[in-house]
Amino acid sequence: GFQNRPKSLKVFVNPSSHKREATHVYYEQVAPLFKLADIKTDVTVTEYEGHALSVLKECELQVFDGIALPYLLLDVEVTVCGDKYIPLYSHSRIVCVGGDGSVSEVAHGLLLKAQIDAGKDTDYIPTPVKAPIPLGVIPAGTTNILAHTLYGVQHAVTAALHIVLGHIQPVDVCTFSTPSKLLRFGFSAMFGFGARTLALAEKHRWMPSNQRKDFAFIRTLADLKPEECELSFLPLQIAQEDSQENDRITLLYLGSKDQWHKIQGHFLNVSIMAIPCLCSMAPRGLAPNTRLNNGSMALIVVQNTSRTEFIKHLKRYASVKDQFNFPFVETYMVQEVKVQPRLKNGPDAKENTYLNGASAEENYPWNIDGDLMKEASEVHVRLHPQLIHLYG
Repeated sequence: GFQNRPKSLKVFVNPSSHKREATHVYYEQVAPLFKLADIKTDVTVTEYEGHALSVLKECELQVFDGIALPYLLLDVEVTVCGDKYIPLYSHSRIVCVGGDGSVSEVAHGLLLKAQIDAGKDTDYIPTPVKAPIPLGVIPAGTTNILAHTLYGVQHAVTAALHIVLGHIQPVDVCTFSTPSKLLRFGFSAMFGFGARTLALAEKHRWMPSNQRKDFAFIRTLADLKPEECELSFLPLQIAQEDSQENDRITLLYLGSKDQWHKIQGHFLNVSIMAIPCLCSMAPRGLAPNTRLNNGSMALIVVQNTSRTEFIKHLKRYASVKDQFNFPFVETYMVQEVKVQPRLKNGPDAKENTYLNGASAEENYPWNIDGDLMKEASEVHVRLHPQLIHLYG
């Protein structure tokens, strides 16, 4: 009676996730369930960043029955791929075992391969085609926001059971692009505080994961500074009766179709999220006003304020209180967003000069699904409703 149950799985396992626990999680908790369900698995243990992406770009997606990322399982035997392409089993799907960064890489590779197969120009994809097969997510990383949002908990066995039973749902996806190229398919992004914290943590990867996250958070908070930029967004066009009950939060703009709105100023953080982004630190979600597949993105803008007030805002995420109930926080439901950093003049110009090269990369990091992206030019974010199917 479960028509979407997979018969075979291609599994990607990131052995470096969190405390190098992904391999243990898969073989001890997940693989036995797949075996009991008579699901064949083919496992690739990734050896470097971008390994899963390179494998997916070379494979034939039509042969997959299901995909689980960043954990790909096809058989009890493990296939560790080097630079050689290993053909995938017929009628298999994809599973990813790892954290948000691993899942993001696999999802991006799955969608990018779909565009290539459809003959799309991968530098500019205004209307991407949907991924042809679903993706499974097994949480085994430092952050597991996507898995937590899909299943309600960060629990590998729960995730595996959803895959075994074939529970599939469509999920909205964003494209992140510069004026000249596609950067990434993804589900959420932060510019400002959230991105600077990740950039600092990446510079201290020699530290244990939890320690470097705490260190980066405290150091970035101590050196809190706003980004001067211009935000342009296309509001979501919805009927008045469909808006949320909380009148204080700006959930929609009722204007002419395709009417862009602009905000200029100094912002401590800008979040753009197509999914609620549940996690242990934010049980209601980083963006509780959106859903997995309602065709909307949440744009959350934190204007410049004191460090004390900003900390109060951050603490609200872990409580039942409204984290947006501050005069310096604005939220919008949107379809598209453009983020354009602005030039600065004066004594700080050298530090903040927006030029091509290393200096620009230092100044304008982006946090896209837990992966660090360094871009100085305008970033254009488009929402694509129900572009991918995920187990959950």
